[in-house]
Amino acid sequence: MPNTASRTSAVVGAVGLLALASTLVACESKSEAAPLSGSSAAAHPEWSKYTFTIGDNGGDGSQELAKITGVFDNAPYKVKFARFTYGPPLVQAAASGDIDLGAVGDVPPITGAAKEYGFKVVAVNRSLTPTQSNENIIVPKGSKLKTLKDLRGKKIAVPQGSSAHGLALNALKSAGLSPKDVHLVFLDPAAGATAFNTGKVDAWSIWNPQSAIAVKNGARILAKGLPPIDQTSSYYVASATSLNDKTKRAALTDVLKRLAHEFAWAIRHEDKYAQALSTEEGIPLADAKASLKAFETRVTPVQKADIEAEQRLADAFLQAGQITKKVDVPSITDNLLPAGYDSSKLKVD
Repeated sequence: MPNTASRTSAVVGAVGLLALASTLVACESKSEAAPLSGSSAAAHPEWSKYTFTIGDNGGDGSQELAKITGVFDNAPYKVKFARFTYGPPLVQAAASGDIDLGAVGDVPPITGAAKEYGFKVVAVNRSLTPTQSNENIIVPKGSKLKTLKDLRGKKIAVPQGSSAHGLALNALKSAGLSPKDVHLVFLDPAAGATAFNTGKVDAWSIWNPQSAIAVKNGARILAKGLPPIDQTSSYYVASATSLNDKTKRAALTDVLKRLAHEFAWAIRHEDKYAQALSTEEGIPLADAKASLKAFETRVTPVQKADIEAEQRLADAFLQAGQITKKVDVPSITDNLLPAGYDSSKLKVD
């Protein structure tokens, strides 16, 4: 088995790890919000040996918000951030231990479990505006495609194993189509944008801000990523190795609560949130503001309904031949947060 250093190098090369941030310490941070109280270094001196790596999925604002809010300033451990372009590589990194915690859409835990990766689903990000889709199937300006049935025989760009893959699969099923009735072109978000903008595909299943930016530029939404064909929740995943160590697990719970705290603060300071997204995504501030509501969530434990929704999606993937092994969702679920925890109820400045 390769050592930690070589595994990290492999992840960096294979999945486009864009940034590994410097350790966040109080003397380096210029916080605008009070750090999370409790769990100080004095209370948990045994945590001082830990450095946790947080997976930043596509530039979700977490790294910039950590700097702004100072939520890790008094943490008795150190944190780093690792950037990923989409979910499947992040799950793989969690399984290998190259990251400790990160958020992904609804499909990456399924495809990761089908490959028997060593990770667990530990919490849920629930949309505060569940009637607004965070991902859509879009068609270019001037497209003659009007309904999902019109996708028969057409090329659809999809990031393989992502939440957008799940949207495409369920949307096709709702129209009486299967993956065999279309041409799924598996492309990462950057390559998908190029293919869509140059007319090499007929449709694109993709999330915000890419979807919102394309619509702003004339694209049209063919299907929204809303129930019953899509979830509006995303999931935190964590390394099974970290979870199985009692002391490290307790510290990782603290990491998750601090992340939840920074996003709760961001929702009450939307200008700062938009700026954080703009910085991390490398997009104009106006585009970040346009898709901001889709990013606003509340963090809670995984509930029975979440497990059931994920199980239905896993079964649909197996039936459609998109995975080859049945996934038992309860077996990959391990809540870190106490029952009743809801980040939208946190008191933040």
